[in-house]
Amino acid sequence: MPKLIRMYIVNVAIGFGLAAVFVGMLLWFNIANLWHLVSHSDKGWLAVLLLWVSNGIVFAGVQFGIAVMRMKDDDDDDGPGGGLRQHVMRPDYAPIPVRADQGERPFWSKR
Repeated sequence: MPKLIRMYIVNVAIGFGLAAVFVGMLLWFNIANLWHLVSHSDKGWLAVLLLWVSNGIVFAGVQFGIAVMRMKDDDDDDGPGGGLRQHVMRPDYAPIPVRADQGERPFWSKR
């Protein structure tokens, strides 16, 4: 199995595990009376399943994003780094000639 796919599967499993812990804590601490709602409903297991899956998708995406951003690229660390200072050329503004009598002025500039 390629390393990237293995890394993806591992991070998705970690994300869904974290989501299970999160949903368990939501139920344990009875946030928004969630434990009562789930335990006294015949479809409470479906609500817990949907809560776990939706949080699992979010947590897995964040976990994989963190893992990808932490990957090290060995090609970037070869040189001393810092780059060279390059001078930025500033544009010279050219004057635009305007004739004095161009007809009537606009209504907002009348004196």
